Amino acid sequence: MDSNAIADGLIQYLMLIGLLTFHEFGHAWVAMKCGDDTARLQGRVSLNPVVHIDPIGTVLLPLMMIFMPGVGRFLIGWAKPVPVNPYNLRQPRRDDILISMAGPAMNLVLAVGLVALAKVILIAHFGQFAELCLQAAALSLMLCFFNLIPVPPLDGSHVLRNLTNMSYETYAQFARFGFIIVIVLLQIPAFRGLLNFVTYGTLEILGRIFGVL
Repeated sequence: MDSNAIADGLIQYLMLIGLLTFHEFGHAWVAMKCGDDTARLQGRVSLNPVVHIDPIGTVLLPLMMIFMPGVGRFLIGWAKPVPVNPYNLRQPRRDDILISMAGPAMNLVLAVGLVALAKVILIAHFGQFAELCLQAAALSLMLCFFNLIPVPPLDGSHVLRNLTNMSYETYAQFARFGFIIVIVLLQIPAFRGLLNFVTYGTLEILGRIFGVL
């Protein structure tokens, strides 16, 4: 692995840290607005990356994907889940879904903003910086769609639990194997290909909207 590839990987890793921070901030902020102060009291309504770092999802897995041969440009991860006490929520089922979707929604908003910023930078004739914005937008979209997968600890699993009236006990049993399932999924080329297809397809749509191709 040459030095340029390592440098590119580390730039993407820094992007990932920033995007995950905003993702978890979105969860914590919406939880606070829905009546649960658990995350706020633990300092999670914050844009400080340190409070959101998960040893596996934020450090080990992404760095392995950067330095493992054959992974290429594919990079994904997750941060420490935001704590939510459902008994503090005003409307538990609705609010839990809103909190769960706040993270992916934040990544979608960031992607739109980054593509718009890329357009502004291109107008100013700084193409290299525009390329970085588009890379960050692609990574943000990948995080958005990746987190919609209904497997713990990903956000889609909370939506599935609420829509199916799954008990907390059953969900906890399911969650015990969540990390293993996620890691196995990431080893399947067809799964990575589908995630790439949805991600870059959406990026192309945004690029056409803003005139950035």
